[in-house]
Amino acid sequence: MSFNQFLYPHVDSHPLPENHLLLISEEKYIEQFHIQVIQEGGNRVVAKNSGHLRKERVAEDFVWAQWDMSEQRLYYIDMKKSRTLLKCIQFCGDENFKLMFEAPLDISLSDSGFKLVNFGCGYPQDQEKLPKYLSLCIFTNRTGSLCVCYSPKFVSWEQITYSVFYFHKGYSKTFTAALGSVHSPVTKGITFLNLEYYIAVYLPGHFFHLLNIQHPDLICHSLFLTGSNDVISMLPHSPLQSLSGSLVLDWCSGKLYRVFLSQSCLLQFLWHPRPDWEKMAVLHCLLSCGRDPQFVESKIIQWISENISACYSFDPIQEFIIASSYWSIYPETSNMDTLLPYSSVLTWNTEIPGITLVTEEITLPLMKVHSFKSYWEKLNANLDYVKYSKTHLHYNNNMVRREWHSLISEEKTGKRRSKVYVRNILDNAVRVISNLEARNLVSEPRSTPLFQEEDNHQRLLVGLMVSELKDHLLRHLQGVEKKKIEQMVLDYCSKLLDLICRILETSWRKHNLHPWVLHFNRRASAAEFAVFHIMTRILEATRSLFLPLPPGFHTLHTILGVHCLPLHNLLHYIDNGVLLLTETAVTRLMKDLDNTEKNEKLKFSIIVRLPPLIGQKICRLWDHPMSSNIISRNHVKQLLQNYKKQPQSSVIDKSSFSVEFLPLNYFIETLTDIESSNRALYGFEGHDNVDAKFVEEAALKHTTMLLGL
Repeated sequence: MSFNQFLYPHVDSHPLPENHLLLISEEKYIEQFHIQVIQEGGNRVVAKNSGHLRKERVAEDFVWAQWDMSEQRLYYIDMKKSRTLLKCIQFCGDENFKLMFEAPLDISLSDSGFKLVNFGCGYPQDQEKLPKYLSLCIFTNRTGSLCVCYSPKFVSWEQITYSVFYFHKGYSKTFTAALGSVHSPVTKGITFLNLEYYIAVYLPGHFFHLLNIQHPDLICHSLFLTGSNDVISMLPHSPLQSLSGSLVLDWCSGKLYRVFLSQSCLLQFLWHPRPDWEKMAVLHCLLSCGRDPQFVESKIIQWISENISACYSFDPIQEFIIASSYWSIYPETSNMDTLLPYSSVLTWNTEIPGITLVTEEITLPLMKVHSFKSYWEKLNANLDYVKYSKTHLHYNNNMVRREWHSLISEEKTGKRRSKVYVRNILDNAVRVISNLEARNLVSEPRSTPLFQEEDNHQRLLVGLMVSELKDHLLRHLQGVEKKKIEQMVLDYCSKLLDLICRILETSWRKHNLHPWVLHFNRRASAAEFAVFHIMTRILEATRSLFLPLPPGFHTLHTILGVHCLPLHNLLHYIDNGVLLLTETAVTRLMKDLDNTEKNEKLKFSIIVRLPPLIGQKICRLWDHPMSSNIISRNHVKQLLQNYKKQPQSSVIDKSSFSVEFLPLNYFIETLTDIESSNRALYGFEGHDNVDAKFVEEAALKHTTMLLGL
């Protein structure tokens, strides 16, 4: 018995005069026939010299073969030398074929019989026997993945085992799924379906496993469902055969379907009270497979806003920002999964009920050709990464963290490296913000008061991230133009900021906040409490990853914090770095609040926590003895820093002082002498100079207050 399969490489280019036919024989060989045809009597086509067809032996001594129609590839297993060897042949448009790779498979096929996959409707009657026989199929996708899915013979009513060989990752995973009650017998075979970035493995009525083949490292990035779940009840119970791409053949009806993951069902699933690992898997599935990214992101943001504290094993804001930013530029180049983080979760130790797994390293395929194009180029790049990369190349912000802290420290001490370097960093931030605004021209204007101030600290962070990420990609992305990499970096950083803005914008609109929340002379509302809470969660999510925030975020957060928190809690948040005192926020606080006893306490508590340079500016905005005292202390400190005592007359002219208090008079006279020699070096820009007379008056007022006079 034999089977035939026509080859169709580039059918439209030369439909005549020759066709090519594969003959697959149960005697375990495959041959290619070249059939010359001629056209007779209009549209009639006949074979020329049908008795003497040119043929070539393609493969022999095989026990299993699979045909990939869309890519014109033949996979087969060679049982020579008592080992299982997977081989792949690529048929080309120039009538040639090439052996592309050989790969050892650690599976047993010795007593499995002869099996063909995707060579037409070969054995529908054997589907009834599938539980007793092994299942084996191969899936690839355009990113250079190569997966071999294998399920051995069914031997137990209590559990079933299946393996996936991720050759593009260099390891295999063997899963053992519990089948539950022995009173639910297995009447159907296990089904493997190719869904581009995922492989679906399911057993009707028992379990459904959606395997992430792009990022299979952690089990929490794949979705596993068992029992009477709604998703399982929706799955077809008839035997299915996965064909090329996402095509599926229903054996019972003979119908051909194109399978895809339902975006609406996944979104509904996200809202159900499910374990953390299922939420994470669905989140990644939506972002990678969603056909309308903007719509999907909006729905996920809405879910996060309503369920901000629903996850315990991971931070949903963190996971969403990292994963969505990754998928936004992933299509630009095939190597992004090795260079950019796709998840905030690096390890997962929680067991998932109903399934166990064993991960093992496997021998990589041996490529048999040396020139690669399209899919083969990407697969070869993946294999090279597994072979030669001893460490993970995923980008992180550790270098940005160190450089940013260094720049901020230099700013506080008055030292600063070259202006050109700092200007270049800030220019990077300007480009990111301009890129972000250009992408949002068609969307509805934002209600949140962000991007309304310079906020140099956040702009430095944005600019440093652009610089470091660009260097990282330039080092590792070979053959990609520098301009393209620069644009990818701008898009990535813009996406990070945009997602943060959209999370905040969703909460802002939901609670119907207005610009007047920026004023301090009003009471906080429940809506402001809710927005303050989500801003704090955004801050927590970005801080551990050291991600930038939109300029103006800290000002808005601090203003809401002053509204919502009692003083002791507010100061606790400030002292622990949750709230950052920006010059814009503190200036507004000094201007908006009057000098009641409560407000005086708040203002003083804020001023003493400010950096010296900002503190000096803010004190001049507060017309109060307390601020005069602080200004005087700073003035005296500046004057006496380099003071060297000079011999002076011991006689003090009392007529020049308003108070007969010798220690104060002597001190003021000393300050006056110092001021006379270097008056031009001290004082405050834009204001009248602070002089010894000002210090004297401040000292007397302060003493009067202390004495209660």
